[in-house]
Amino acid sequence: MTQELIIHTEKEIAHTVQFENNDLMSGLINGEVFNWEVAAINDTTYHVIKDNKSYRIELLERDNTTKTFLIKVNGKKIPLKIADQFDLLLHQLGMDDLNTAKVDELKAPMPGLVLNTNVVVGQEVSAGEALMVLEAMKMENVLKSPTDGIIKSIEVEKGVAVEKNQVLITFE
Repeated sequence: MTQELIIHTEKEIAHTVQFENNDLMSGLINGEVFNWEVAAINDTTYHVIKDNKSYRIELLERDNTTKTFLIKVNGKKIPLKIADQFDLLLHQLGMDDLNTAKVDELKAPMPGLVLNTNVVVGQEVSAGEALMVLEAMKMENVLKSPTDGIIKSIEVEKGVAVEKNQVLITFE
């Protein structure tokens, strides 16, 4: 089974990598045959031998959502962005920017009672930050920010009952 990846490096140079099989040890890079040996030193560091040359590769940063990586090859840092066949298909269909869609409001995921609001209008928040506590079915549910942003408005007050999909907070 052939697996194809497009790897973009720091200078926006794209490299097409096609692996021959699931062991990822051979295939084609930009149409040229390659074979390499890979030995793991630890969870983030590898020793690679390709074309009789030795490389020490360290994974410094990884973001699985954006498929971006920062690696160090023999001491030189290299940022990478990887796209597989599914990413290429989404791009062809014009659906490749769905992860970056702007979220401008937080809605109630269920009917409940607002127990507490942890933010104020104008406050800057980060994705995942606790914004509000909603009681539903005798359980307290912490509602977190779906995005980085600034609180534009708080549409409900403490002690108010809300319905599912009711707007609770808007973001700038």
